[in-house]
Amino acid sequence: MLTYNTQRKRLILPEYGRNIQQMVDHCLTIEDREERTRCAHSIIACMGKLFPKLQEQEDFGHKLWDHLAIMSDFKLDIDYPCEVVGAENFNTAPAKVPYTNNHIRYRHYGKDVELMIVKAVSMEPGEERDELVLLIANHMKKLLLAVNKDGVEDEKIFKDLAEYSHGEIRLDTATTRLHQFKMAPAPTTGKKKRKR
Repeated sequence: MLTYNTQRKRLILPEYGRNIQQMVDHCLTIEDREERTRCAHSIIACMGKLFPKLQEQEDFGHKLWDHLAIMSDFKLDIDYPCEVVGAENFNTAPAKVPYTNNHIRYRHYGKDVELMIVKAVSMEPGEERDELVLLIANHMKKLLLAVNKDGVEDEKIFKDLAEYSHGEIRLDTATTRLHQFKMAPAPTTGKKKRKR
Protein backbone atom coordinates (compact mmCIF):
# COMPACT_ATOMS: atom_id res chain seq x y z
CA MET A 1 0.00 0.00 0.00
CA LEU A 2 1.24 3.50 -0.82
CA THR A 3 2.05 5.96 1.94
CA TYR A 4 1.20 9.52 1.06
CA ASN A 5 3.17 12.52 2.28
CA THR A 6 0.12 13.66 4.23
CA GLN A 7 0.39 10.48 6.30
CA ARG A 8 4.12 10.86 6.95
CA LYS A 9 5.92 12.95 9.53
CA ARG A 10 5.71 16.69 8.82
CA LEU A 11 8.89 18.17 7.34
CA ILE A 12 10.60 20.81 9.45
CA LEU A 13 12.08 22.62 6.43
CA PRO A 14 10.09 21.44 3.39
CA GLU A 15 12.31 23.27 0.89
CA TYR A 16 14.99 20.58 1.31
CA GLY A 17 12.61 17.70 0.71
CA ARG A 18 11.98 14.39 2.38
CA ASN A 19 15.25 12.73 1.27
CA ILE A 20 17.43 15.30 3.05
CA GLN A 21 15.25 14.99 6.14
CA GLN A 22 15.72 11.22 6.08
CA MET A 23 19.50 11.73 5.83
CA VAL A 24 19.38 13.97 8.90
CA ASP A 25 17.27 11.40 10.75
CA HIS A 26 19.81 8.70 9.84
CA CYS A 27 22.68 10.92 10.99
CA LEU A 28 21.03 11.19 14.40
CA THR A 29 21.15 7.41 14.79
CA ILE A 30 24.92 7.11 14.19
CA GLU A 31 26.68 6.44 17.50
CA ASP A 32 30.29 7.37 16.63
CA ARG A 33 30.77 11.17 16.86
CA GLU A 34 33.43 11.34 14.11
CA GLU A 35 31.29 9.28 11.74
CA ARG A 36 28.29 11.46 12.61
CA THR A 37 30.31 14.61 11.81
CA ARG A 38 31.42 13.17 8.44
CA CYS A 39 27.81 12.29 7.67
CA ALA A 40 26.74 15.86 8.55
CA HIS A 41 29.34 17.29 6.14
CA SER A 42 27.97 15.03 3.39
CA ILE A 43 24.44 16.24 4.11
CA ILE A 44 25.62 19.87 3.94
CA ALA A 45 27.20 19.16 0.52
CA CYS A 46 23.89 17.74 -0.72
CA MET A 47 21.94 20.67 0.71
CA GLY A 48 24.28 23.12 -1.05
CA LYS A 49 23.71 21.43 -4.41
CA LEU A 50 19.97 22.02 -4.12
CA PHE A 51 20.46 25.80 -4.25
CA PRO A 52 23.52 26.51 -6.46
CA LYS A 53 22.62 30.17 -7.09
CA LEU A 54 22.68 30.95 -3.38
CA GLN A 55 26.26 29.69 -2.97
CA GLU A 56 27.53 33.14 -3.99
CA GLN A 57 26.29 34.60 -0.70
CA GLU A 58 29.03 34.96 1.88
CA ASP A 59 27.06 33.41 4.77
CA PHE A 60 25.56 30.57 2.71
CA GLY A 61 27.54 27.85 4.52
CA HIS A 62 26.55 29.25 7.91
CA LYS A 63 22.87 29.17 6.88
CA LEU A 64 23.18 25.54 5.82
CA TRP A 65 24.63 24.54 9.21
CA ASP A 66 21.82 26.47 10.92
CA HIS A 67 19.27 24.64 8.78
CA LEU A 68 20.88 21.30 9.61
CA ALA A 69 20.58 22.08 13.31
CA ILE A 70 16.94 23.06 12.85
CA MET A 71 16.13 19.92 10.83
CA SER A 72 17.68 17.74 13.54
CA ASP A 73 15.52 19.51 16.14
CA PHE A 74 18.81 20.70 17.72
CA LYS A 75 19.66 17.14 18.79
CA LEU A 76 22.61 16.60 16.41
CA ASP A 77 25.76 16.36 18.55
CA ILE A 78 28.66 17.05 16.17
CA ASP A 79 31.64 19.37 15.84
CA TYR A 80 30.03 22.29 13.99
CA PRO A 81 32.49 24.40 11.96
CA CYS A 82 30.64 27.59 12.97
CA GLU A 83 28.30 28.81 15.69
CA VAL A 84 24.73 27.61 14.97
CA VAL A 85 21.42 28.83 16.27
CA GLY A 86 19.97 27.23 19.37
CA ALA A 87 16.50 26.08 20.29
CA GLU A 88 16.10 29.03 22.67
CA ASN A 89 16.14 31.42 19.68
CA PHE A 90 12.97 29.83 18.29
CA ASN A 91 10.89 29.67 21.45
CA THR A 92 10.95 33.37 22.26
CA ALA A 93 7.66 35.19 21.76
CA PRO A 94 7.77 38.44 19.81
CA ALA A 95 7.35 41.67 21.71
CA LYS A 96 3.78 42.86 22.01
CA VAL A 97 2.86 45.64 19.59
CA PRO A 98 1.54 48.63 21.53
CA TYR A 99 -1.74 49.44 19.82
CA THR A 100 -3.51 52.63 20.73
CA ASN A 101 -7.10 52.21 21.78
CA ASN A 102 -8.17 55.62 20.52
CA HIS A 103 -11.81 55.74 19.55
CA ILE A 104 -12.51 57.15 16.08
CA ARG A 105 -15.93 58.75 16.02
CA TYR A 106 -16.51 58.51 12.26
CA ARG A 107 -14.27 55.97 10.59
CA HIS A 108 -14.74 57.38 7.09
CA TYR A 109 -12.98 60.57 8.23
CA GLY A 110 -10.20 58.80 10.10
CA LYS A 111 -7.99 59.85 12.99
CA ASP A 112 -5.98 62.41 11.02
CA VAL A 113 -9.04 64.60 10.42
CA GLU A 114 -9.76 64.56 14.16
CA LEU A 115 -6.18 65.66 14.88
CA MET A 116 -6.38 68.44 12.27
CA ILE A 117 -9.61 69.73 13.82
CA VAL A 118 -7.99 69.75 17.28
CA LYS A 119 -5.10 71.76 15.79
CA ALA A 120 -7.52 74.21 14.14
CA VAL A 121 -9.44 74.69 17.40
CA SER A 122 -6.20 75.48 19.26
CA MET A 123 -5.21 78.20 16.77
CA GLU A 124 -5.96 81.89 17.27
CA PRO A 125 -8.98 83.10 15.26
CA GLY A 126 -7.88 84.73 12.03
CA GLU A 127 -7.28 84.25 8.34
CA GLU A 128 -4.87 81.32 8.75
CA ARG A 129 -7.32 79.42 10.93
CA ASP A 130 -10.19 80.10 8.50
CA GLU A 131 -8.12 78.76 5.59
CA LEU A 132 -7.24 75.62 7.57
CA VAL A 133 -10.89 75.05 8.54
CA LEU A 134 -11.93 75.40 4.89
CA LEU A 135 -9.24 72.91 3.80
CA ILE A 136 -10.36 70.45 6.48
CA ALA A 137 -14.02 70.81 5.46
CA ASN A 138 -13.19 70.18 1.77
CA HIS A 139 -11.08 67.18 2.74
CA MET A 140 -13.93 65.81 4.87
CA LYS A 141 -16.30 66.18 1.92
CA LYS A 142 -13.88 64.30 -0.33
CA LEU A 143 -13.53 61.48 2.23
CA LEU A 144 -17.29 61.23 2.68
CA LEU A 145 -17.78 61.10 -1.10
CA ALA A 146 -15.51 58.05 -1.18
CA VAL A 147 -18.08 56.08 0.85
CA ASN A 148 -21.23 57.82 -0.43
CA LYS A 149 -21.20 58.05 -4.24
CA ASP A 150 -24.67 59.66 -4.42
CA GLY A 151 -23.39 63.01 -3.20
CA VAL A 152 -22.78 64.90 0.00
CA GLU A 153 -24.45 68.08 1.20
CA ASP A 154 -22.26 70.83 2.64
CA GLU A 155 -24.63 71.05 5.62
CA LYS A 156 -23.70 67.49 6.66
CA ILE A 157 -19.98 68.37 6.61
CA PHE A 158 -20.56 71.56 8.63
CA LYS A 159 -22.61 69.61 11.20
CA ASP A 160 -19.87 66.97 11.59
CA LEU A 161 -17.21 69.67 11.84
CA ALA A 162 -19.13 71.43 14.62
CA GLU A 163 -19.61 68.10 16.43
CA TYR A 164 -15.90 67.24 16.21
CA SER A 165 -14.86 70.69 17.49
CA HIS A 166 -17.48 70.71 20.30
CA GLY A 167 -19.11 73.77 18.77
CA GLU A 168 -15.88 75.76 18.44
CA ILE A 169 -15.94 75.72 14.64
CA ARG A 170 -19.22 76.67 13.00
CA LEU A 171 -19.64 77.23 9.28
CA ASP A 172 -22.80 78.53 7.63
CA THR A 173 -24.13 77.23 4.30
CA ALA A 174 -25.25 80.77 3.39
CA THR A 175 -21.72 82.20 3.54
CA THR A 176 -19.46 79.18 2.87
CA ARG A 177 -19.47 76.89 -0.15
CA LEU A 178 -17.30 73.80 -0.47
CA HIS A 179 -15.80 72.44 -3.68
CA GLN A 180 -17.97 70.34 -5.95
CA PHE A 181 -16.03 67.11 -6.49
CA LYS A 182 -16.75 64.99 -9.53
CA MET A 183 -15.79 61.44 -10.36
CA ALA A 184 -12.80 61.35 -12.70
CA PRO A 185 -13.39 59.49 -15.96
CA ALA A 186 -11.70 56.13 -16.38
CA PRO A 187 -8.34 56.44 -18.13
CA THR A 188 -8.19 55.32 -21.73
CA THR A 189 -5.74 52.63 -22.75
CA GLY A 190 -4.37 54.70 -25.62
CA LYS A 191 -5.04 52.02 -28.23
CA LYS A 192 -7.49 52.75 -30.97
CA LYS A 193 -9.67 50.00 -32.31
CA ARG A 194 -9.17 49.22 -35.95
CA LYS A 195 -12.15 49.23 -38.21
CA ARG A 196 -12.58 46.17 -40.36
